[in-house]
Amino acid sequence: MSDDVAERDRVKRDVGHDAHDAHDAMTPHVSGGSREAPLDVKLDVTLDLTLDDAPCGYVAFADDGTLVAVNRTLCELLGYARDELVGRSIESIFPVGTRIFYQTHFFPLVRLHGHAEEVFLMLRGKDGADIGVMANAVRRERSGECITECVLMQVRERRKFEEALIRAKKEAEEARAAAELQRHHVEEANALLERQALELELQQQHLEDQAEELRTLNENLVERTDELERQRAIADQANHAKSEFLAVMSHELRTPLNAIGGYVQLLEMGIHGPVTPAQSEALAKVSRSQRHLLNLVNDVLNLARVEAGRVDYALEQVTIREVVDAVLPMVEPQLDAQHLRFDVRVAPGVAAHADRQKVEQILLNLISNAVKFTPPDGTVSVDAAEDESDASRVILRVTDTGIGIAPAQLAEIFEPFVQVDASHTRRAQGTGLGLTISRDLARGMGGDLTATSEPGKGSAFTLTLPRFAAT
Repeated sequence: MSDDVAERDRVKRDVGHDAHDAHDAMTPHVSGGSREAPLDVKLDVTLDLTLDDAPCGYVAFADDGTLVAVNRTLCELLGYARDELVGRSIESIFPVGTRIFYQTHFFPLVRLHGHAEEVFLMLRGKDGADIGVMANAVRRERSGECITECVLMQVRERRKFEEALIRAKKEAEEARAAAELQRHHVEEANALLERQALELELQQQHLEDQAEELRTLNENLVERTDELERQRAIADQANHAKSEFLAVMSHELRTPLNAIGGYVQLLEMGIHGPVTPAQSEALAKVSRSQRHLLNLVNDVLNLARVEAGRVDYALEQVTIREVVDAVLPMVEPQLDAQHLRFDVRVAPGVAAHADRQKVEQILLNLISNAVKFTPPDGTVSVDAAEDESDASRVILRVTDTGIGIAPAQLAEIFEPFVQVDASHTRRAQGTGLGLTISRDLARGMGGDLTATSEPGKGSAFTLTLPRFAAT
């Protein structure tokens, strides 16, 4: 603020003789002397009554800053008695800032030019309050001693305006700083938006490229799907034709096979004359071959029916124990011939919602397979219970201690015409359709047929069926 005041209070003009004459009217009178007598700090100084009561402050001080005269108006403004001020340094009524300004600007200006006009100074009252005044000063020599006289006019509105100006300037600087910061943020945001726009553009291009690739893939997929549909239709047609052919051929083959069986029985009964032991042995071989061939034809016929969807299911309550009891007489001769032990562990009351005849057919096939591939003195067991992991299912399991199935073959045993032992010297006979038909029948009743096995230790086939829930 002192720098601003110094710039504002540059000397406007030199003071002429008129200004000195005008100022003489306000010169204090030394008691006991004339009006023109020089001021002497060692003398009692008495101000003119008009000057003492003037509506502005008056102060006179020597070059060393000693106050030699003050009027009553200034004393009242500062809150001091006259004798408290006279003889003190003028700097004692200045705050620190004004003292520095007085030493560096104000007094050097007065000393250089002999006067100063409209210089703003801040005075410090006795109560510590700061008082702003506008000073007009002139320096003159009296009896070889230079005295500086100042007229001090209190400034109220100007101080208020200057404070408001300072606040406005500060607010303007803060606003400018905030605007600069905001501009910086906006620039950063714009840069970020530009980067994001570029990234979005690249992503959009990438998405368009992907969309084009997907369109191409989709067109290829549609074409491939259409081709697969055509091939599936052809395969379905061929499969249907195969099933029809197998069904017709099976019927055509069963007629002469049944006839062969009938004639063999007539010969064995001696209808056409006595039969020698050698002839009886030959007829027995013919009968076994006829039954084996008839079983093969029946398997082919059943597979054709299943694949053609011509199998009907009469779903009802099927008690598993009754199914086991019904199948047992049909497998007992095979078990006895192989000297196999047969264990049955069926929980009482276990019932499935299934077709009784189909369940018996599946169980008969599973037990027959177990007998075929279990060495003499082995064990075949049947157990049934509710599925512990799914209360809506029942489990019927056939386990043997046979030769087992290799892991590579286990995944294929349910495929048509697949044999566990496919060599020409295999002991067990069959078409390889029994498991295929059994699994298809199980799935047709809402169940499934699965297998687990370990070579050399045996196999386990598990039939899962829906549990019968009494209403």
